[in-house]
Amino acid sequence: MCWGALRYDDLRMPAQIIDGNAIAQAVRDEVKREVERLAVRPGLGVILAGDNPASASYVRGKERACTEVGIFSETLRPSADVTQAELLGMVQELNQDPRYHAILVQLPLPPQINADAVLEAIDPDKDADGLHSTNMGRLLKGEPGPVPCTPAGVQQILLRSGFPPEGKHVVICGRSNLVGKPLAALLLQKQPGANATVTVCHTGTKDLARYTREADILVAATGSARGITADMVRPGAVVIDVGINRVEDPSTKSGYRLVGDADFGPVSEIASAITPVPGGVGPMTVAMLLVNTLRAAQRR
Repeated sequence: MCWGALRYDDLRMPAQIIDGNAIAQAVRDEVKREVERLAVRPGLGVILAGDNPASASYVRGKERACTEVGIFSETLRPSADVTQAELLGMVQELNQDPRYHAILVQLPLPPQINADAVLEAIDPDKDADGLHSTNMGRLLKGEPGPVPCTPAGVQQILLRSGFPPEGKHVVICGRSNLVGKPLAALLLQKQPGANATVTVCHTGTKDLARYTREADILVAATGSARGITADMVRPGAVVIDVGINRVEDPSTKSGYRLVGDADFGPVSEIASAITPVPGGVGPMTVAMLLVNTLRAAQRR
């Protein structure tokens, strides 16, 4: 079959729009019930360095989510000119403070800061983002520990929307330490909710569409607006769009709107299910941060 000759009308399939907001709310409700049963109140310590507006907005959203489920949250707000030594000192204080079961350092950090060194200074058992090298190693080996929030959110979206990855071919477009690599490790595990055959594509992959058209589940995490087009998707595939990109839109008050890494309109005519942007993976990332905080409190 010649893909170049296909028309969308020939393959039109009403894609299920996966509601990430609804799934995230279900997760938050579950966390709230578990928090109420704990003898101690879980605590999340957050470090927000500088005045990045997007970072500040993200942190406010996380604070609201913590309040909703009964998690104690406090944010340290050093100025943009904070030194490496000062920031590392704050991390050590949070490590030693028993009120905080989990720690989150909001990225990006100011340019004078070595972000890797700061993340590595976090106690691995208090690592809310699951990005410490110890926890990445645990994930690869299939050992218990905090899992990076976005990959964990993708897995929960698949399971809770009726698309378990067991036995499926999952193609991940993107190899970042935040999404692509940990998601591949998570879905490869020989355990319930995983056990998939995983292909990871990246900027060095030749003929990307050849691989994406083989996917039962296609994860778009390229960081490129609308980079996954309809001709790259196998009819009936499930598309999980991790991307969030600003594109100009003079019709909006802000002058821009958010789009994903998949070309949503045409792709939704080919796929059997797809996550929207916004309202798909994004809410799940925050929900899984709450899960990681709860689990850290339970372990202690």
